[in-house]
Amino acid sequence: MSQLWCNGQWLDVLDFTTSPTDRGLMHGLGLFETILAVDGRPIFVDLHLARLHAACQRLGWQIEWPELEGIMAELIVLNGLATGRARIRLSITGGSGLLQDLSPGADRLVWITAIPAAEAPLTTTANLAPWQRNERSPLAGLKCASYAENLLALENAARLGFEETVFLNTAGHLCEAATSNLFLVTHGCIATPALDSGCLPGITRFVVMDLASRHGIPCEERSLTRADLDAADGIFLTSTIRGIMGVSKFCAKTYPPDPLTETLRAAWDKAVHNGGERVRVNSCNF
Repeated sequence: MSQLWCNGQWLDVLDFTTSPTDRGLMHGLGLFETILAVDGRPIFVDLHLARLHAACQRLGWQIEWPELEGIMAELIVLNGLATGRARIRLSITGGSGLLQDLSPGADRLVWITAIPAAEAPLTTTANLAPWQRNERSPLAGLKCASYAENLLALENAARLGFEETVFLNTAGHLCEAATSNLFLVTHGCIATPALDSGCLPGITRFVVMDLASRHGIPCEERSLTRADLDAADGIFLTSTIRGIMGVSKFCAKTYPPDPLTETLRAAWDKAVHNGGERVRVNSCNF
């Protein structure tokens, strides 16, 4: 039976319980991080924890936790995942409390799970979501437990034969995909929506920008429009578990393999299999 860690205790998955009045369960008041582990080692965990800490600060949460990286490594071993790829999820709920008070309740949960992760696809397909992201939302940029909007967008894309979907924001600028960040490749340069678009400050997004700088690939964060997307030579998406995925088809347009995307994917794979090259946390605007 799978094991998890919760509030300092090791539990069988079937023994995990939460209060029916936990606002994470009732209202989606919670945060989470998804972390890739390879051969027993969590990758870029320092960046994930820094982002989670920044998100807690935005909610006014002062949560003390132990040395989580060691707990993750132990959990991987306990679940027989010390070889190959694993998906770690670190979650925090708001616990019970008043609706107008975001303070964590005494029964709030901090828990970690680990399950196998499939090999990442090299390419994917995507369409344009029929809904907009609100870049001015107080939840913009947070990896929030309230994930229904993303799931609805993915379901809509799947019904139309696509694997991912890309959001515009209310200003009409490109924002992000439902479960990944967006990059455009144009004339040997890459560009990604700036954080003020409302996109998540993705960990792989930061790593890719760092790798691009190291490899002399021009990279910028800026406002991007649908016209920029239509003019791009290539598109790729980034996420923690899947890394860099070229977009082979966006709406009705197909894209051949892009050499620049393949160069960055090879660099990302090397960084991951070296245990995760360090990216300066203070260079990341969470």
